[in-house]
Amino acid sequence: MATLTATAPKAKLPGLLRHRAVGKLLLLAAVAAVLVPLAHGRWASGAWPHALTVDLSKPLASASNWVIDNRDSHPLFLYFFGYVSNAVVLSVRAVYLVLLAAGWAGVTAAAALLAWRAAGARLALGTAAAFLACGLLGMWVPTMQTLALMVVAVLVSVLLGALLGLAAGLSDRTFRALRPVLDTMQVLPAFAYLLPVVLVFGIGVPAAVLATVVYAAPPMARLTALGLRGADKEVLEAVESLGTTARQRLVTARLPLARREMLLGLNQTIMMALSMAVIASVIGAGGLGDRVYQALASVDVGAALAAGIPIVLLAVVLDRVTGAAGAEGERPGGRAGWAYAAVATVAVALAARLAGRLEWPGAWTVPIAEPVNRAVDWMTAHLYSGVPYVGGTADWAAHFTTWILDPVRAGLQWLPWWSVLLVVAALAWLIGTWRTALTAVLAMAATGVLGVWKPSLDTLSQVLAAVAVTLVLGFATGIAAARSDRFERLLRPVLDVFQTMPQFVYLIPVVALFGVGRAPAVAAAVVYALPAVVRITAQGLRQVDPAALESARSLGATSAQQLRQVQLPLARPALLLAVNQGVVLVLAVVIIGGLVGGGALGYDVVFGLAQGDLATGLVAGAAIVCLGLMLDRVTQPTERRAKKGA
Repeated sequence: MATLTATAPKAKLPGLLRHRAVGKLLLLAAVAAVLVPLAHGRWASGAWPHALTVDLSKPLASASNWVIDNRDSHPLFLYFFGYVSNAVVLSVRAVYLVLLAAGWAGVTAAAALLAWRAAGARLALGTAAAFLACGLLGMWVPTMQTLALMVVAVLVSVLLGALLGLAAGLSDRTFRALRPVLDTMQVLPAFAYLLPVVLVFGIGVPAAVLATVVYAAPPMARLTALGLRGADKEVLEAVESLGTTARQRLVTARLPLARREMLLGLNQTIMMALSMAVIASVIGAGGLGDRVYQALASVDVGAALAAGIPIVLLAVVLDRVTGAAGAEGERPGGRAGWAYAAVATVAVALAARLAGRLEWPGAWTVPIAEPVNRAVDWMTAHLYSGVPYVGGTADWAAHFTTWILDPVRAGLQWLPWWSVLLVVAALAWLIGTWRTALTAVLAMAATGVLGVWKPSLDTLSQVLAAVAVTLVLGFATGIAAARSDRFERLLRPVLDVFQTMPQFVYLIPVVALFGVGRAPAVAAAVVYALPAVVRITAQGLRQVDPAALESARSLGATSAQQLRQVQLPLARPALLLAVNQGVVLVLAVVIIGGLVGGGALGYDVVFGLAQGDLATGLVAGAAIVCLGLMLDRVTQPTERRAKKGA
């Protein structure tokens, strides 16, 4: 006779303690109770111990001197880097000469006809107007210089990214090897890419192009791999059943199925290349970015705006044309459209050459620098301070610096260094795993080992202040956009324009409004990061299951209760992603804020680039990389890494 054995039920923890985060908090509290007294007894001071720093200035200076001394004689430079540099210079020069030979009429016609082929007459007219505006502002030659550098950088970035994406899309091992590299490269601020190439190639066009390629290639690689790996398996099995080879399956099935992702990668690569090409003016790229850089250095807002407007127009045109090319639909002009467009372009260029009108006529320019500077002077006299009841923009910047930036910086620098590392470890572990916490702690500790602990905390204070403002404004605007279709439609074109503008351009209006200092750098970072936070928040709230909302309404929940108790909890992954993206984007512009008085690590990078002090610049650049990696890990939820396949 069989007997039944009853197993005793396992004892369950109280409800609150069943949460994984609470268990982690209790363990952290126990660890802190042991470590804090020990650390306080050993290192009571808040400063990073000098014994734990590594002085890299001498080795980096020696390496820099060796590179400079051997640049013209060592085989590595003569037969590899030298050929690469010459190829880049010749390519950029060839494209630039072609643009000059086509003349302003030929280039404008070519751009307009390309836009017409991509999306029709409306975009073609807008493209022609954008190029003509560049000429009217007296920026035709700098625009062509930037465009020539862009063409070469984008072609190389797309080729390199497509090859890497192809390898990662077809090989699991290559995908696993490339994924952490691409993840890290995506969180690095643009300035971090400048110093290594300057060390090897020096100041000039080759360094600017190669820095742009390194910065812009990852999106193409990632999206190409995503498209190839996400191809419809049923289609691939059907093609394979026909007896096709691996090469035939790639050409006839995989690549066509990945077309949309690859075109999106092209769009992202072009936008990132433009942003980096403008920033690379710091290392001698020339073009529009150089005009903006020189104007900001002398606080000439009018000249900066005259060069900044063509940058924005170029960004919007490139974004719209490449975005339209990736959309499905019939192209204007049919298959013969390309031939018609080419013939029309050549005809316009030849007509301009025969008429002797290759260069933009000087009489057709509209100088705006002087009127803008007069407006800035009026703002300085009337809006900077003394405005009744509300004060002025300079007063706001001073109050923000005094009440927020200074206390946050002082608080971070007052904390013992080991307590900062403990806080970083706790935050990273609560939101991720112990590997995440270890990576974040090592990255933050590296800034101290490099000897730039204090400037790193200064930069971190600006990032935290900017992120707090960005999240408050971004979440509020995103919630409003998610709950009102009309507001979302009105907001969409504004966000589109703001998301296509290169980082450098955001410095111009904040300098005009707030002058120079840390507060303007924070303001530029907020404006740059805000569109991404608003979009992700609104999209996350709109994707909440309608059945959950209907259930809440049936129970009599008010609109505010539905938002607080249903939408926000269900949209948590999207909100965490918005926080992560906000932090990464804020850091990118806070660093560039070193150009307008932001100080800290951004200033060290700019100083190193401007003065040729590569030791200072490289150390600051490495610290920026570590700070970006730490912030990404602390704000990157486990759910997101799981989606990436980590």
